[in-house]
Amino acid sequence: MERIPILDLKRQIAPIRQELDAAIKKIIDQANFVLGKEIADFENSAIDYTKAKFACAVSNGTDAIRLSLLAVGVEPGDKVLCPAFTYYATAAAIASIGAVPVLTEIDPNTYNILPEEIARIAKKKKIKAAVPVHLYGQCADMDNILQAAKKYNIKVVEDTAQAFGASYKGRKAGTIGDCGAISFFPGKNLGGFGDSGMVLSNSKKYDDTLRLLRNQGNKEKYNHVIIGYNHRMDTLQAAILNVKLKYLDSWNRRRQETAAYYNQALKGLNLALPFVPDYNEHIYHQYVFRVKNGRDKLMQYLIDKGIDARVYYPQPIYLQKPFRYLGYRKGDFAQSEKAARQVLAIPVYPDLTREEKEYIVAAIKEFFRC
Repeated sequence: MERIPILDLKRQIAPIRQELDAAIKKIIDQANFVLGKEIADFENSAIDYTKAKFACAVSNGTDAIRLSLLAVGVEPGDKVLCPAFTYYATAAAIASIGAVPVLTEIDPNTYNILPEEIARIAKKKKIKAAVPVHLYGQCADMDNILQAAKKYNIKVVEDTAQAFGASYKGRKAGTIGDCGAISFFPGKNLGGFGDSGMVLSNSKKYDDTLRLLRNQGNKEKYNHVIIGYNHRMDTLQAAILNVKLKYLDSWNRRRQETAAYYNQALKGLNLALPFVPDYNEHIYHQYVFRVKNGRDKLMQYLIDKGIDARVYYPQPIYLQKPFRYLGYRKGDFAQSEKAARQVLAIPVYPDLTREEKEYIVAAIKEFFRC
């Protein structure tokens, strides 16, 4: 068996290569590389797909969070909630605009933010916004998050970097809070050929502000009305993503089928398999289980067998050097630290063959028999 990577983009691209080549050629031929027509085309496709009222294409997922926070009124010094267990960029986006990340514990089953944490912290501190992360491809408990946010007048920006296409009670991830920040990094379920992102919203006010912020505060050429940034999506990325969006649901279904196979085949082992609440449709950006004992040994065993098993993420936010200034200490978030010690991801991308999936399962079972 050849090495099985955590993701193989070449397999994804091959069947649609002609469509992608044609879209890229069109952009090159017209030489309209910044804010070309394809930007609006992709934004409209995203609106049709998600049923959000507005979609603003931006430079990447981190900038999508930053611009969302600015659009909803977060200012330097404001406190913004986010989970202690997430990718670095969630907290970095908050800190990068001068706001203060305030960390919360996670649900040990879904790895997402605990809604009750929002109320608990908001009773003690003035919180301007919250950034629930839809980790690994399924939504946080948005109804209860929004209920707590409404009570304490907190704006909600969904970090939808890993969950574009997922659903919560029939609503698409990123369309439920005030804004939804999306990443189209190449490794995402819908990924471009470089960095790009998007912000979804149902507010014209927010969308208007986002469009100013992404383009140098420029209402019309040389008429700058606010301090803005250069956070535009390249036209080339929009054209590529508009081709790939047509295939997203079928790719996600294949991820779900693989996850269902793993769930059945790995049942009975000393693992905590992914938990999906009834209100969620999980799109398995990552298939992540917990290894109660010996996670690192299992990971190395799989790597030695040619299986690209990985840890997302080995350290909670507050134990990383850039965020030590927040003052949290080891032991402050027991569930986050436990997850960092136990979680392990195995390949789940849509183009895995049956033989590869069987090989992965056999290797995991073999480890536990040793």
